[in-house]
Amino acid sequence: MKANLFVTALIVLIGATANAKNPDSSRVAVISQKNADTFKVIYEGEKPGDVRMTILNENKEIVFAETTKNVNGFMRNVNFAGMNPGVYTFEITDGNGKQVQKVAYATETFTKSVRVSRTAEEGKYLLAVANNGSQQINVRIFDGADNLVHSQDLTVNGNLKLVYNLKSVAGVPTFEVTDRAGNVRTIKY
Repeated sequence: MKANLFVTALIVLIGATANAKNPDSSRVAVISQKNADTFKVIYEGEKPGDVRMTILNENKEIVFAETTKNVNGFMRNVNFAGMNPGVYTFEITDGNGKQVQKVAYATETFTKSVRVSRTAEEGKYLLAVANNGSQQINVRIFDGADNLVHSQDLTVNGNLKLVYNLKSVAGVPTFEVTDRAGNVRTIKY
């Protein structure tokens, strides 16, 4: 019993000593947001000072750098729209040193928001695309023998719904929707 009490006291003492070595430690959190392109950076320091935030890509190249003067805390949204997918390193440097956090950024592929469904009317199909902003796509439709029967380039501003009349198409149609990044969604009925 005394040995257990001694070990517990020793662990508490070691923990208190470790915390006492760096009483002015800063705290940093990088949190992904509901919008996949946005990360929230939260910084909390013990005393006001200059804080430098640097973001590096996988090649250790600086893609963003900013120094905020005389602060002891901030919250900042960082928008990655237009950035390449990959692992990014956030370095937060203040008077207490540097803290590093890594985040993985992946763009949501446009083709995830593409749906095709049969309508109640024989031979007609509804193409639905959910989109925020503007996107160029190509819609190709193949017949049952994989012959191209329709190809169309579209600019989608917002959401799009198109009905295709495929009554004269032989066999089961296949829809292939491609965005500018080369992402392809294939839907076969």
